[in-house]
Amino acid sequence: MVAVAAKPSDILRQADPEHLKRIRHTCSHVMAMAVQKLFPETKVTIGPSTENGFYYDFDRKEPFTPSDLKSIAKEMKRIIKADWPLVRQEIDRSAVARAIAKLNEPYKLELLAAIPAGEIITRYFIGDPERDNSWWDLCAGPHLEKTGEINPDAFALESVAGAYWRGDEKNAQLQRIYGTAWETPEQLEAYHLQIEEAKRRDHRKLGKELELFSIQENAGGGLVFWHPRGATMRNIIESFWKQTHIDRGYELVSTPHMANLDLWKTSGHNDFYRESMFQPMEVEEQAYQLKPMNCPFHVLIYKDSLHSYRELPIRWGELGTVYRYERSGTLHGLMRVRGFTQDDAHIFCTEDQMEAEILGVLDLAELILTTFGFDRYEVNLSTRPEKYVGSDEGWDRATDALRQALDRKGWAYKVDEGGGAFYGPKIDIKIEDAIGRLWQCSTIQVDFNLPERFDMEYVGADGNRHRPIMLHRALFGSLERFFGILVENYAGDFPLWLAPIQARLIAVSEDQLDYAREVAALMKQAGLRVQVDLSGDRMAKQIRKAELEKIPVMAVVGAKEVEARTLSIRTRKHGDLGVIPVTEVIEKMQKSIAAHDWL
Repeated sequence: MVAVAAKPSDILRQADPEHLKRIRHTCSHVMAMAVQKLFPETKVTIGPSTENGFYYDFDRKEPFTPSDLKSIAKEMKRIIKADWPLVRQEIDRSAVARAIAKLNEPYKLELLAAIPAGEIITRYFIGDPERDNSWWDLCAGPHLEKTGEINPDAFALESVAGAYWRGDEKNAQLQRIYGTAWETPEQLEAYHLQIEEAKRRDHRKLGKELELFSIQENAGGGLVFWHPRGATMRNIIESFWKQTHIDRGYELVSTPHMANLDLWKTSGHNDFYRESMFQPMEVEEQAYQLKPMNCPFHVLIYKDSLHSYRELPIRWGELGTVYRYERSGTLHGLMRVRGFTQDDAHIFCTEDQMEAEILGVLDLAELILTTFGFDRYEVNLSTRPEKYVGSDEGWDRATDALRQALDRKGWAYKVDEGGGAFYGPKIDIKIEDAIGRLWQCSTIQVDFNLPERFDMEYVGADGNRHRPIMLHRALFGSLERFFGILVENYAGDFPLWLAPIQARLIAVSEDQLDYAREVAALMKQAGLRVQVDLSGDRMAKQIRKAELEKIPVMAVVGAKEVEARTLSIRTRKHGDLGVIPVTEVIEKMQKSIAAHDWL
């Protein structure tokens, strides 16, 4: 029996997440210590652990070079080998202020001033606090007990980037050194293999190569231009989404792209979300706002008439385009843009209906996500945060409904205590792609805020007015972002039903072009997306071009195929299928499409 090599993602899952946090946080301190040993004039700021590593921001006049990174990594290994202890110390505010002033670290003084009065202030030393060669940083922890617990062959310094102090463009620009750290060298190697594979699958590169979309910078960054092939795929995705929702009792609505600013004041977005909204525009001396969300619009439709309990639940869905201000430095292909389409839906129901509706959303999420090839998830239930609206009883009932729906669904999930939005608890679903990365997509949120702000009501069985429960939910999250995830998941090699061009007919010579056109017409009548290569290139070049464009089915037409009314079929998934009658090819393709599969 031949042993199967473990995938990089399987190796990375072997790491203990909590231990990794300590390793990475400790690495950030070790790196800062190394930097200041090598470049004493450098001022330090902050250095947290991240999802895959760590970083530290430095204020230094000279830019760090690749050679500098090698020197820093070498010095880090010396510190690790010294096996110095990490010592936690609680310290008086005035005493630590004097210590920071002595070190001439202005950023640390600013961080100290931001710590609320009465809060315990801690710092961590690397080395003996009583010795001059120790190094310390304001920090809440946690850390490893000793630097020697870091495996010197399981970390790497990766890159340098610019970063503004506290993320504000008005502040000083710093240099951010990124690193990654793992428990073992094997995990580090697996991570680098995953990174290389991610580069190969980058949706920005493939989007250009496959002519799916573009970001036209001269029209403004963060705005997506869908090319014919990408728009074809988008239409397939949207049509599937719409029909699936209609089949499950949703009604589709459509709302404007903007509204009077007063609406966003009523909803609270103008107070809580202002930084992510574009500047209002003036229309006849009134302020209008591009919508950052669809939910207030659905609320207005609900309030347009008084509803009875007999009408509930009401399920309304919309592929609604929203607009959010993102700094240019944060924009990233389709993953972070300024204009995008949410697959938004809102459910208005009674409290007794809440659990069943949540379960219905989970079932729908599973159907849609698995259809697109995602069948592994990480699920989180986020509970009441410190600051919230609504009553404790309402939060408890809503959280119980989410929990019970997950239990009935049989999904394993993690509880993120205090991680809910201020307006209600939620379920978040992260999908795992082909190389083991997790992507936040689907979310289900209970909202106590908007029903109260907009005074939403329904007439109950007792004849009195009651407040409906409002559920927000999105399954793709953002159509643009989900499309980018799809591209990377499949590496642009889409299953037959999704591929923008499903088949390309390749004639051996011009003598077979008329037959190729005839067959293409039959295929199009059968609902297939097919092209005839009319380039006049040699057959080998035509085949190579189809392979580069990742066309699922190539049909070669020679004299024998014309005579027998057949096609010589080659597929990307299964290679050569041989010579097949045209009608049979059409039937096979239709069956594969109906099954959402490859041919």
